[in-house]
This record gives sequence, structure tokens and C-alpha cells, in this order.
Amino acid sequence: MGKAKFYYKNNNAPKPNTPNHIGATILIFNKGKVLLESRTDSDRWAFIGGGLFLTETLMECVIRETKEETGLQLQEHAIVFKKLFDDPSIIIEYPDGNIIRSMMAVYQTELKEEPTLQCSEESKELRFFTPDELKTINIVETHKPILEEFFPEVFIKEQ
Repeated sequence: MGKAKFYYKNNNAPKPNTPNHIGATILIFNKGKVLLESRTDSDRWAFIGGGLFLTETLMECVIRETKEETGLQLQEHAIVFKKLFDDPSIIIEYPDGNIIRSMMAVYQTELKEEPTLQCSEESKELRFFTPDELKTINIVETHKPILEEFFPEVFIKEQ
């Protein structure tokens, strides 16, 4: 099966062929580091999150996705909404032919102690990164606006 392709501010991105996709993403911090997953569908790093079900709120989505992707059970009172990313240039092309425009509600939480993490089938690896280490990884383009907003000191603008 092919790999997912991610686009952000790319004039060559394909046009969406499905309704807009709404999802929730979370920045999970522990001791100054942020958690990312190495995705099996692209061999790229991404923040934790995923698509909204029709029957849930964005908060329920981010709690569910965190549990599914990491094994962590977050509590709503410990999660803070940060920003909605709705740039129409955030596009994901999946191997099955679906091309979506993605809108992400981004949340944040701070873990009080070292967590025990469990990879899902969607992840090859889960790892905490310092802001400096974020410079060295291959992150999906659709999460670059999150880097621009929350880690501006490490985001390197493409020339």
C-alpha cells in the first residue's frame, strides 16, 4: 500500500475530493518535551490526534485519539484548548484515493509524571522531543503550522 502525503502551502497539492475533515490534535508535554508519533502510513512524525466522529465533541475526540494512539487516559480538566487551524492549504492525500482538507483543533496538556506509552497500529514509535530535537525530525507538513505557532524558534521556513 502507498504512503499518505501531506501538504501545507503547496500550490501543487491535489484538490480535495471529500468533505472537509475535522480533527483534534494534542501537544502532550512532559519535562519540557513534547510527544510525537512515528506514523506507519507515512514514515513521518506527527503530533497525537485524529479525526472527529459525528457523535463526539472535539474534546472527546482528542481524549479518544490519545488513548488509541498512546494508551494514555487523559482527563478533560487537564486539557486546554489552544487554537483552531483552518488554513485551506492543509491537505492530506491518502493511498485509498481520498484527498481531504483538514481542520485541526489543537489542545495541550502537561503530564505530571513519566508516562507508560503503548504504540497503536498507526504508530511505529512514540517519543518525547525537546524543541531543539524538533529541528531534526521529518514531521508531516500538515503539522508545520503547529510548529510555527507553538515552537517558532525551531520552525525553519522553506525557501
